[in-house]
Amino acid sequence: MTENATSGTSVPVDLSNCEREQIHLLGGVQAYGCLLSTSLDFMINHVSDNIATLLGPSVEDVIGTRLQDHLPAQTVHDLRTKLQMLSTGIETARLFGYDVMRDGRAFDVSIHVSGQSFVYEFEPKQDTNDRDEMAMVQPLLARVKAAKSVADACKMAVRAIQVLSGFDRVMMYRFAPDHSGEVIAEHVAPDMEAFLGLRYPASDIPAQARALYMRSPLRLIADVDGDVSQIVPQVSPDGDPLDLSLAITRAVSPIHLEYLRNMGVSASMSVSILQDGKLWGLFACHHRSAHYVDYERRTAIELFSQFFSYELASLREQEARADDRAARQMHDQLMVRLSAGADLIEGFDAIADNLRSLVPCDGICVYFDGRYAQLGDAPSEAEFHKLVRFLNTTTQGKPFATHTLGEVWSDAEILQDRVAGLLAIPISRTPRDYIVFTRREIARSVRWGGNPEKPVEVGPNGVRLTPRKSFDVWTEMVRGTSEPWTEAEERVAESLRLSLIEIVLKLTDEANAARQKAADKQVLLIAELNHRVRNILNLIKGLVSQSKSGAPDIATYTMVLDGRVQALARAHDQLTSQAWGPSPLRTLIEVEAKAFLAGRDERLQVTGDVPLLAPEAFSTMALVIHELITNSAKYGALTDKAGVVSVDLQMQPDGALEIKWRDKGGPPVKAPTRRGFGSTIIENTIPFELKGKVETRYLVSGFEADLLLPANAVAGTQQQTAAAEDPAADAPSIQPVPATSGGEFLVLEDNMIIALEATDILSSLGADQVHMASNCEDAIALIGERSIRFALLDVNLGDQTSISVAEVLAAKGIPFVLATGYGDADEITGGYPPSEVIKKPFSADAVRAAVTNALA
Repeated sequence: MTENATSGTSVPVDLSNCEREQIHLLGGVQAYGCLLSTSLDFMINHVSDNIATLLGPSVEDVIGTRLQDHLPAQTVHDLRTKLQMLSTGIETARLFGYDVMRDGRAFDVSIHVSGQSFVYEFEPKQDTNDRDEMAMVQPLLARVKAAKSVADACKMAVRAIQVLSGFDRVMMYRFAPDHSGEVIAEHVAPDMEAFLGLRYPASDIPAQARALYMRSPLRLIADVDGDVSQIVPQVSPDGDPLDLSLAITRAVSPIHLEYLRNMGVSASMSVSILQDGKLWGLFACHHRSAHYVDYERRTAIELFSQFFSYELASLREQEARADDRAARQMHDQLMVRLSAGADLIEGFDAIADNLRSLVPCDGICVYFDGRYAQLGDAPSEAEFHKLVRFLNTTTQGKPFATHTLGEVWSDAEILQDRVAGLLAIPISRTPRDYIVFTRREIARSVRWGGNPEKPVEVGPNGVRLTPRKSFDVWTEMVRGTSEPWTEAEERVAESLRLSLIEIVLKLTDEANAARQKAADKQVLLIAELNHRVRNILNLIKGLVSQSKSGAPDIATYTMVLDGRVQALARAHDQLTSQAWGPSPLRTLIEVEAKAFLAGRDERLQVTGDVPLLAPEAFSTMALVIHELITNSAKYGALTDKAGVVSVDLQMQPDGALEIKWRDKGGPPVKAPTRRGFGSTIIENTIPFELKGKVETRYLVSGFEADLLLPANAVAGTQQQTAAAEDPAADAPSIQPVPATSGGEFLVLEDNMIIALEATDILSSLGADQVHMASNCEDAIALIGERSIRFALLDVNLGDQTSISVAEVLAAKGIPFVLATGYGDADEITGGYPPSEVIKKPFSADAVRAAVTNALA
């Protein structure tokens, strides 16, 4: 991956006074294109020895002449018009399939600014069929958008680039902070070596090449053995070579070409992935033979890469927001714990577990106001006094992280038995107070693509560097290091720093006011917590007792009790989680009641409408429903095996919701002699927080409650908002195919997006590998080369049908299924060997059923 290239800086150009052009024709380019440079000072500097081959003999000798003397007038006009786009800030202007010489030959043309010149690149159009490369970008990008994590998005993006470019191997190469790189995603052709998980030293892509990747996002080498055209003369009259940094057809360093040959690669392409104005990674593409990707398709690839960068940034931002939420929750917990006036040292034991849940570590310590506390594998107080002198020399105002403490601190050997890495968070204005997370040494192996200590060798002709020749996996055992701190953990550390500084300032600068406010808040929290704990303990006690009945042995008893405790935990999660959208009230009631029903769901009868609670009402109603269920379990219908809780939900004409809660068949009910906290929640929370109404009745036959929620607390009914629900809720679940699946499957489909969807479905159903083909010839070749166990065939392939493939499969006894979008399938498939037919657009369930039947 070593590449050296000329670099330079583009100069903004004012076109308002440019009345005529003179020509530079440039060599030093790959043979599939040529360069033409128009000097703004009207001097002719260079000529290329392949310009006549590509454009014609009329432009072979152009030194000292004008552009319009050698190109048709309309071409000159169109090129000048395109130049105007460069004055708007666009770096490259483009023309696709343009007839430069007006003789019927089409060229793709690129124009950019280099110093005081405009540079034109002409590439002969190899495929003149009508096509829309840009139309492929959006459906491929949609697959990336569906990813739930950065890792999944990278896998989808690699597959998309392979589909767009046709390269044998496409890798996602991510740069580390030390500029080394790792292959984090890959799509590779069968029987080709996989590089997934391998790392490469920073010297493989040196700083000069990385800088060039920032300026020029796509680099294509169509043939490592291709001819090269020389620049004549080598320099301009001013003595300067033309900057070819942004020229796609410029020649390549012989060192890089040798590097590729050593890898067994005949063509390559790299596409930059930028994040926050920096080079985050590359799409690195390899092909075993010469492989040209025309300019129009490269433009589509560039566009996909840019959109992928936005999606990647969005996913990373989502992860960052999740980290921020976790840090904010920690901040709230810390404020509660410290609100009584205790400082970080006094409350350290209480908060340490919470901190370690956010940042996994082997030890944690705090140094605050000259006092020290520690837990786990952390420095002693004497050792920390030495360490803090080093920490005070690091960058102030931000966390400091290292997983190789011995490389940055000369006295690290005093901690080597316990600490190899640390994450230090300053928590005061002066560099003297810290919370420090520590990690032990982990002896780990790193898989390199070749020995990283010898990335290059000195050649036989002196100091000329030649690339290394071996790319065999080389494993290095690393000692003296801990598990590295992740980007997410460092983000959490920064959030913790801000939170802890705020806490420290409150404790030191506003101690009295903060203490009083925290004490008032703590009274309410303790009262609620006491009430919650008592309810939970009583419930668990009841579960332990009731679960004994009907249990013939200890194993059965344990299983029943575990199931009920898990149900209680799920109900508690439903109560405490925040709802970010309308939530079904029925689901809330059922989840809360499940732990109390002992498997007899008929004891809860919910009738009427299916209302959705507004987000602002969900927490309030979760608390009320929990109290109603708890009271029924302690005093009402659910204390008796015959008891039933009836809940009727009725939407009112004005949008309000009436809830009728009835306990039936339980023991006789008596009105409480004192008002408890639970009764207060049931009777007062809805009127106070939601401006609704509550009426309760303690009848001998059972407890009754009538609740009225105003319209602003209700988001309609589930039927009314079906369009806004998560579409995944109605999506058919894909069940695994019986063990008779596995092996290699084939998809014959001329539409790339449909083929990819079918591939995903078959992979999820158990296929070990799914091959795609867009025509009969490729499909028959795959059947002959691979051990195909099942095939999904599109009936109509544009200018041909799949009947020849079906006949080959039938002769070999390989089961297959036909797919067609025609309504009268029998008429279309009548000439095929017998097989099942599924209609397009097909679903995952339809494919699953067809595969199951075919392989049965």
